Amino acid sequence: MVPSLSRTLTGPKAWPFVGSLPVLFKNRSRVHDWIAGNLRATGTSTTYQTCTIPIPFLARKEGFYTVTCNPKNLEHILRTRFDNYPKGPKWQTAFDDLLGQGIFNSDGETWLMQRKTAALEFTTRTLRLAMARWVNRSIKNRFWCILDKAAKDNVSVDMQDLLLRLTFDNICGLTFGKDPETLSPGLPENPFSVAFDTATEATMHRFLYPGVVWRFQKLLCIGAEKRLKQSLQVVDTYMNDAIADRKKNPSDDLLSRFMKKSDTCGNAFTSKLLQRIVLNFVLAGRDTSSVALTWFFWLLINHPHVEDKIVAEIATVLKETRGGERRKWVEEPLDFEEADRLVYLKAALAETLRLYPSVPQDFKQAVNDDVLPDGTVVPAGSTVTYSIYSAGRMETIWGEDCVEFKPERWLSVRLDRFEPPKDGFKFVAFNGGPRTCLGKDLAYLQMKSVAAAVLLRYRLSLVPGHRVEQKMSLTLFMKNGLRVFLHPRKIEDGHLSIE
Repeated sequence: MVPSLSRTLTGPKAWPFVGSLPVLFKNRSRVHDWIAGNLRATGTSTTYQTCTIPIPFLARKEGFYTVTCNPKNLEHILRTRFDNYPKGPKWQTAFDDLLGQGIFNSDGETWLMQRKTAALEFTTRTLRLAMARWVNRSIKNRFWCILDKAAKDNVSVDMQDLLLRLTFDNICGLTFGKDPETLSPGLPENPFSVAFDTATEATMHRFLYPGVVWRFQKLLCIGAEKRLKQSLQVVDTYMNDAIADRKKNPSDDLLSRFMKKSDTCGNAFTSKLLQRIVLNFVLAGRDTSSVALTWFFWLLINHPHVEDKIVAEIATVLKETRGGERRKWVEEPLDFEEADRLVYLKAALAETLRLYPSVPQDFKQAVNDDVLPDGTVVPAGSTVTYSIYSAGRMETIWGEDCVEFKPERWLSVRLDRFEPPKDGFKFVAFNGGPRTCLGKDLAYLQMKSVAAAVLLRYRLSLVPGHRVEQKMSLTLFMKNGLRVFLHPRKIEDGHLSIE
């Protein structure tokens, strides 16, 4: 261990030669809770530093990690000193084969150009209407059919799997106008979907393990790197077909819109770049919403009083928009105008994301030496990890009831208006600063529509013995899915009941 460095570290004990890797490996199955525990142990600072490569000349850069969930630090990293904290070469190299120079894997001018183009498109009413069409079509024609059959046959379903399929179909339709129909009776395997999942998982392995491991596997084309190469061939073929189809038949999807744009030199985007641009949106649009909804339904199973309030709110809105005849409430999914009015449901979804953010942590690399607002010194070239998961579990940030599922904390005093915290960097589940998620509003609307589609028809109960635990990946999946039984719901005046 470098003596001068060891005296400055404030996190887990770092040992000679191996740094803090042993304790990280020991806690690999609960890394997010482990990080939160380390941050709580710092008291009010909610920042610690550790080293994974305690070797001179490398320790202060490649092996040095600053971990924080302090809102002032998050604002500093994500907005105030945004230019000093890019994704960095480590992240970009690991994700290059899958995401290329797409918006989530680029910095500087390349990122800015795509951001400006996407920002213009995400503010159009056309895109919102297109999203509503895809969501409602998937719910009515396929999602409800699968749920109805499972309820009738009294068999369980894996809600996480169904939601991943639903959001995947929706985002593919919105992004390049092709519905892979992974959410269909029988839950068929779709080559593109399977290849995309395989490529995503193999890519995540690159970031979770030392670079020398995956580079060696790539050189020999073995293990996860072999799977990545094979799956990317399938993805590329599918995307090339989609691009060729859109050149012949332009539509209102994102791919068609980007095909009309130019790069920073005024040239049309190449097919390769177009592939990576839209794949970035597929990755972001599928996992985040489906994972959030999965944790949302699990929380409702454990907090039935919150579920009752949500169902009552949906019933109130539908009585005003569709009249008192209950049959009409479940004939069609909620349109986005109706979903807009569901204030308590939005609060419950935000509370879910506070406790179980779809992306539990993110990483930046410091370009120059810096000092965070809490006084923490960040060396140039080192990594800064900000733990979104931990931020939702800090008494210093959210109070003594920080671990309670309490949607009311997101509402005005009169409980009639959604009110996010005045300090926006207490809650960065949708990122913050210039990289704030462009699809945030669409994500809420999709989640509200899907949640209402389930809750109006069913109450969920966990399959006895099913273990709910986190999967250790860059997205907060449930390791074993969410297996539930569906109990048909009957809505009467003044009360809710189960048939």
